[in-house]
Amino acid sequence: MYITNRRKAILSIFIVFFIICLGTSIGSSDISIVDTISIIGNKLFNLPLANHIEPKQISIIWKLRLPRVLLAFLVGGCLATSGAVVQSVLKNQLASPYTLGVSSGASLGAGLVIVTGISVPIIGSFTLPVIGFVCGLVTVFSVISFSAKIDKTMSNNTIILSGMVFSLFVNALLTTLSAFFSEDLKSITLWKMGSFAMRGWSYIGMIIPFALIGMIGVIRFTREMDILTFGEEQAKIIGVNTEKIKTKLFIYCAILTGGSVALSGTIGFVDLIAPHVVRKIFGSNHRYVIPMSFVFGGCLMMITDLIARTIVAPMELPVGAVTALIGAPFFAYVYFKKGS
Repeated sequence: MYITNRRKAILSIFIVFFIICLGTSIGSSDISIVDTISIIGNKLFNLPLANHIEPKQISIIWKLRLPRVLLAFLVGGCLATSGAVVQSVLKNQLASPYTLGVSSGASLGAGLVIVTGISVPIIGSFTLPVIGFVCGLVTVFSVISFSAKIDKTMSNNTIILSGMVFSLFVNALLTTLSAFFSEDLKSITLWKMGSFAMRGWSYIGMIIPFALIGMIGVIRFTREMDILTFGEEQAKIIGVNTEKIKTKLFIYCAILTGGSVALSGTIGFVDLIAPHVVRKIFGSNHRYVIPMSFVFGGCLMMITDLIARTIVAPMELPVGAVTALIGAPFFAYVYFKKGS
């Protein structure tokens, strides 16, 4: 039976809530999904708790697991949405926001904070994510400016090559920095591999502005992205200012990706996998592709984080390592299927 995209979207929302409850209930101290829902309901809507639920369980769910799961969802959603936009604009299924140098810039900023130990008085403990985000945004602006100077039309190949050059250069700076400060190499490496451990509600509050600004900005241009799929020449004939639209979309992608990378570290492949799956299920209409990429990316990240913290418990794997183990074969599959 044919299922409409609207029904698929509604079903996806129920899946999100189920995965949130599942991810929040499973851990070193397993708590049933029913009890998890009861605790969340009590905290959010002041609903009565079951008598057998202990204060320790409430603290585990509300202070540790739920903010971690929600952060994973928001980060995964932001990365996947950025991936969907970059793939559409550059017309390349294997492109990602990391192509624009966001990850490299954010990593360099985080590396500088780690080795210098600086702390900005106003933002305190959030110095690392904020500086990481700013450096990622500066890198994207540099890529866009460089691409515009050498190619006024800002062709897709020019943007991809410019992003690769800047990424390699910034990564080289980070490697050099790590060589000079070898005692901090472990901290830099762990940050780059990505993690949601020990991230409380304050991190949720920090990423929400990035997610809202980025998503609202991208959704405004879903019609233009649909037009761009027919080619830039056709888009210009219709009246779309392709260079201006590209620049705005890349800036919103930088906001989404930079905020995510700065708060969680470098986590790859989610931005590649989720948009590809969404297009298979919902088609190429960006009115569905953009929001559903956020939903599917968030679900994928929550599942990946759950695997990372339970598969070798009590140890915890870096989330970036798990996504790479899943994403690398998927990348190969998409590449070889494209070439066949």
